[in-house]
Amino acid sequence: MDAVTMAVVLLGCGFIGFVFAPLGLGGGLLFAPLLHYGLDWEIDGALLIVSLGLSATVSWGSGLRHRKEELVSDERLKQSLLGALPGAILGVFIVASLQGSFDIIFKALSLVFISWAIVKTLRSKANFSQEEDVMSLLPLRVGTGAGGMLSSILAIGAGAIYVPVLRAYGGLASRKAIGTSLHIMMIVLPISILTHFVALDAAQMDVLSSNLMLILCMPIVVGISSNLGAKFGIAKVSEQRIMNLFVLVLIVIGVRYILDVTSRMF
Repeated sequence: MDAVTMAVVLLGCGFIGFVFAPLGLGGGLLFAPLLHYGLDWEIDGALLIVSLGLSATVSWGSGLRHRKEELVSDERLKQSLLGALPGAILGVFIVASLQGSFDIIFKALSLVFISWAIVKTLRSKANFSQEEDVMSLLPLRVGTGAGGMLSSILAIGAGAIYVPVLRAYGGLASRKAIGTSLHIMMIVLPISILTHFVALDAAQMDVLSSNLMLILCMPIVVGISSNLGAKFGIAKVSEQRIMNLFVLVLIVIGVRYILDVTSRMF
């Protein structure tokens, strides 16, 4: 790999970490395309592991900042993990069963997920409130379970699911929902990564070992940028602007995946 490509990828990682950290998201929606298009990696277990690792770095860098600001509900975190952790492990088994036909499935499923996240976020914005609301335990666990499963399948933090679920069914205000979402990722993503490792074949292990230097550098850049992004976002940016940016990023990614899926079909 040439130095220019490595520099561009590292800059991309830094940008993603900075932008996504205040949103309560891991950034996998952008890390996966960056690795796929920027490094020409196949969408398989190796790419998923690196994307999940970078998403975990964002969640830790931003999550610790939200914890410092007391924007985390530990009660909702514990309740959510009972759904998210089993969902994440199930997602790994689904990926392993789809080896060989995963690329188009990944992108098509990503489009469904992105559409859902946009609609859910826009509805959430229409009822925007800083007040705590009532919670509903079963939908909370089902929703976070779906988030955990999609996290392992799509190599994302799944904050686009966790945040609206925590708001709608966990009774949390937006900032606390974001902080709690990050803490779910801080626990779920490492478990998902370890489970994916078990399913890697020799070729996928070669991809990781041959790009080891870049893989080691990326979390350092992402960790620094996500911490700065969380600090800047919490202090300087209104929640409405954060949610607007979130929707814009989702639309851009969705358009790129639509182009890929349609090009395969025609």
